[in-house]
Amino acid sequence: MSRARQPPLVTGISPNEGAPWTKVTIRGENLGTGPNDLIGLSICGHNCLLTAEWMSASKIVCRVGPAKDDKGEIIVTTRSGGQGTSTVSFKLLKPERIGILDQSAVWLDELNYYDMRTDRNKGISPLSLRPANPLGIEIDKGNVPLKDLENMFPSMSGDFTSENFSATWYLIENHSSTSFEQLRAAVVNLKKQASKKNEGSLAYVKGGLSTFFEAQDALAAIHQKLESDGTEKVEGSMTQRLENVLNRASETADTLFQEVLGRKDKADSTRNALNVLQRFKFLFNLPLNIERNIQKGDYDVVINDYEKAKSLFGNTEVPVFKKVYSEVETRIEALRKLLLDKLLETPSTLHDQKRYIRYLSDLHAPGDPAWQCIVAQHKWILQLMQNCKEDLIKEQKGTHTCRYLELDRSSALNRISLSAPVKRGGSFQTPKDDSWHYKSPQQVRFVEKLSDVVISQLPNFWKLWISYVNGSLFSETGEKSGQVEKLKKNARQRQNDFKVRLFSLHNGFGTIDCLVRGALLPSSLTEQQLRQYGGWDTKTPLSGAWLTQVIHTVRLSHEALSALEIPNDLLQVIQDLLQDLRVHCLLTTLQHTEEDVKRLAEKEDWVVDNEGITSLPAQFEQCMVQMLQSLKEPMECKPGEINVQIFTRHSSSADYMERNQFYVCLSFCSQIFNLDVVQDKACEHLSVDLASPDLFGSIQKDFGSKPEQRLLIILSNCQYLERHTFLSLAEHLEKNGFTTAEKIIRVSIEALRQLDEYLFETYIEKKSDPIVGSLEPGIYAGYFDWKDCLPPTGVRSYLKEALVSIISVHAEVFTVSKELVSRVLSKIIEAIAEEMSRLMQCVSSFSKNGALQARLEICALRDAIELYLTSESLASFKQALEALPQLQSGADKKLLEELLNKFKSSMKLQLNCFKPASFQPVKR
Repeated sequence: MSRARQPPLVTGISPNEGAPWTKVTIRGENLGTGPNDLIGLSICGHNCLLTAEWMSASKIVCRVGPAKDDKGEIIVTTRSGGQGTSTVSFKLLKPERIGILDQSAVWLDELNYYDMRTDRNKGISPLSLRPANPLGIEIDKGNVPLKDLENMFPSMSGDFTSENFSATWYLIENHSSTSFEQLRAAVVNLKKQASKKNEGSLAYVKGGLSTFFEAQDALAAIHQKLESDGTEKVEGSMTQRLENVLNRASETADTLFQEVLGRKDKADSTRNALNVLQRFKFLFNLPLNIERNIQKGDYDVVINDYEKAKSLFGNTEVPVFKKVYSEVETRIEALRKLLLDKLLETPSTLHDQKRYIRYLSDLHAPGDPAWQCIVAQHKWILQLMQNCKEDLIKEQKGTHTCRYLELDRSSALNRISLSAPVKRGGSFQTPKDDSWHYKSPQQVRFVEKLSDVVISQLPNFWKLWISYVNGSLFSETGEKSGQVEKLKKNARQRQNDFKVRLFSLHNGFGTIDCLVRGALLPSSLTEQQLRQYGGWDTKTPLSGAWLTQVIHTVRLSHEALSALEIPNDLLQVIQDLLQDLRVHCLLTTLQHTEEDVKRLAEKEDWVVDNEGITSLPAQFEQCMVQMLQSLKEPMECKPGEINVQIFTRHSSSADYMERNQFYVCLSFCSQIFNLDVVQDKACEHLSVDLASPDLFGSIQKDFGSKPEQRLLIILSNCQYLERHTFLSLAEHLEKNGFTTAEKIIRVSIEALRQLDEYLFETYIEKKSDPIVGSLEPGIYAGYFDWKDCLPPTGVRSYLKEALVSIISVHAEVFTVSKELVSRVLSKIIEAIAEEMSRLMQCVSSFSKNGALQARLEICALRDAIELYLTSESLASFKQALEALPQLQSGADKKLLEELLNKFKSSMKLQLNCFKPASFQPVKR
């Protein structure tokens, strides 16, 4: 049977590629004479006849089915022409996974999705249908253990659906061996997926554009048909019936799917709620986490979580989020209050203060917490200072009836009297005694406690201020945020206020200055300041030793503050206080030493040692050395203090010090024995019978009780002072930095010599006058006449008595000091020789016997005291002899010599005392 027509020929297809169920238009030749003539249509091997719609002999419309082949021909079969051929091909694209609720422009085979719902091994929600391979490249599982990945990425996950997804973890786990080119291809795939997602509904419209056109054409054709018939509004017309059918179909569909859709909506709501809870669990758990972390003290964690929540939900309009976030803000406000309370607590460490300030800054606390802390710390430090004062004043008043064993002047004298004398020429050593225990005065302990407060609190206070000014208090990393810059600006504006608080008269250093002055220098304060900072019992002033300790304590505080690099002009208050304390200590020490030296006379026991001195020179030296040691600390100039010219602010102090130094040295000499008493007592008690045989016994008995003997002791002490003590003091003065040491010693020695000369003349007058006064009566006793006298038979008694008187003086002086014998006897003999010369010159004439007698007595006296003759006494004896007639005969000369020898022989025992001594004086 022959065919009537040619086989079909497909010459075109549009579109030439697409996913399954894509609607295509086939064009060609001999495609059939009608719908009934079309008996076969396959695209890529899949039968599409069911969806085919014959339009004309050159056009057929159909939908592409899910073929096995990706690319193939379009074969049309007709009754009239048989199986045809195709000159074009169609490319079948791999279908994308579309959820059952997603929009699609083509029909989808739902079988796969139902199978996926029942597949429990995939681990992926059938509704989410998320791609198992988001990169679109081949997965290459590595050999890295899961435990190692967990250690490398703590709190992270390789699941790309997780909130804590780590891309690095995913790549190591699934693409450890993937090449770089493949990874670049994966990047391209991700970009495509992102662009598709962004296209949204537009892509959907593009994919189903032909469907929309077909629907539009169908609706337009129906509308045209109805208009042509005119029956669109007639009851019972086709249009009305069609509407009723569509309504019933809609109602039936709603009835069928209402329960399913209701469950779907409920499931969607539950799923959405769970997703919201899972996705935003950080926010919902935050209030409880904040409370827990606050209890544990993990404020950093709270602040980090709060900052994160604020950035995410601070401006949210979602009611649930706003409600939860308000709870977070309530707890954060409570935390701000808690941190501020902790910040203002006292005492607290600098580390804690900085930490709390930084926390409050990060929490954007209102006001300026750092300045509040500085003000609170300042107030607390001032209160500590006031408490020190009040506690010690109460203690002072409570123990007012108990006298402190203070380092005062009386105790210093007691130690001097009880301690061993200073070694001659040696250095002073403070005596050590187990009973030497003293309790510090309250003023001294107050300064020590005040210094403890300054050293322990002010450095941290200053460091807190510096951190506040430079901004490091608010940010450890130095970041420049708006909050930090605002706080820095506030700090700069408060600099003057801080200076007023720390360095004004009534705050900070000014308070320290006034408190110390109120305790130690009340005269330097006004009446108003005394009422505020005074209240101390100043009846018993502190000694120089305690003031030295106070200076040392204040210096420690000054050094601690200087180490903080506080500007010198701000420390001027402390420097002025130190200067005034040094001046006060110097003047007090000098005044007390002056009084101590004046009272040395009360300690005199008149006991003479081997060197002819009492203990007073040693006690005097101890006083002076102690004074120099006490002056060492206030005289020393520390860094930051005014130099050696410490008295420049006090014009009269320098003169006073120099004058006082001289006076301290001289006052020993002038006060060691009351000179008026010496003179009065000497006149009363010097009427001693020099010829009395009990003279030497009276000297030994109660030695030192007579004014003349005390004069000798004073002369011996003065001599020792000049030869030894002042030289030792000169060394101590130079050693302690006194540049005027030479002048001090020179003036002191000059004054000492004046005193010595006065005492010496007084003693000589007391001793020589009786002897000189006895010469003339003794010469003319018994109506002796130089013109008419018997031949001489020896030296007369008056001369022997004079020699015995000289011997008694020698014994008295020798008992005190061997070194004074020559000086005293020489002076007495000068007076005797001068008197003998005067007496001889007053005689008008001598007989031969008288001249021989006079020459015998003058020569006997001169030879007996030859060791103590001076040029003045030799001249007097020469004048006396020249007043006598010369011996003419040898017999007279021989008689004179015999009589002299007889005299020396009979008086040998007495005259031996005038010979040089070869033994030491007896120790008293």
